[in-house]
Amino acid sequence: MVTLTERASAKIRELIAQANVPEGYLRIGVQPSCCSGFSYGLALDTERRDDDRAIDVAGVTVLVKEGELRYVDGVEIDYVDDGPETGFTVFNPKLVPSCGCGASYTLPEEAEV
Repeated sequence: MVTLTERASAKIRELIAQANVPEGYLRIGVQPSCCSGFSYGLALDTERRDDDRAIDVAGVTVLVKEGELRYVDGVEIDYVDDGPETGFTVFNPKLVPSCGCGASYTLPEEAEV
């Protein structure tokens, strides 16, 4: 369902350790983006909610809202450390761009034809 590269899982574990929260989680969220569709958001979290699904991936517990599971199915999260391009990247090969700027995406079955 969700994949973390070794770089991403190591960086997340490092951030959780730096925050000194042994019960830290990575939350993947889906949010409206641009003119249509959605984008992903990542955050460290210390609380699990009733509507969360917990997924253990590469030594990290990933939290996803039950209603957003279909949007994260197939997601690969990587961490890039390359000067100005440093940060996490989220890639889902199942998604299609939903606007001209390329900043928002949707599932193929939800795309307008």
